[in-house]
Amino acid sequence: MGDLDQLYQELILDHARRRVGSGLAPAEGLSADHHERNPVCGDEITLRVRVDGDRIRDVSWEGEGCSISQASASMLSQLVTERAPLPRNEASALIDGFRTALRSRGTMELDEDVYEDAAALTGVSKYTARVKCAMLAWVALEAALAALDG
Repeated sequence: MGDLDQLYQELILDHARRRVGSGLAPAEGLSADHHERNPVCGDEITLRVRVDGDRIRDVSWEGEGCSISQASASMLSQLVTERAPLPRNEASALIDGFRTALRSRGTMELDEDVYEDAAALTGVSKYTARVKCAMLAWVALEAALAALDG
């Protein structure tokens, strides 16, 4: 394992332990929840997004499962909340880019300047069985935002 791979692995394990955004924030104001489950490995995420108009105020979540799913939820929460209030169209672009990279089977890397810690999940794209684990929170955010649209 190369030094960069080892660093990414440590970052994933760190997020899986410290879980940024874990614990659902109160459903105050305009908010939506979405629950996603990966029956293959038992991962579960319930994500709550709170918005002000067309901007995301914050993302919180609770869940259980493998280190990849929990780290991904933590990384997503940190990324969105640090950029709050984040325009919803920018969040959608982040989700689309993340999905594209994870479906690339290792041919595309996530930009660390854009995805910050979540760029460490780039290597997951080489393991198709783990892609759904990493995507779980991102799909939950996408669905929660869609629910707000009616």
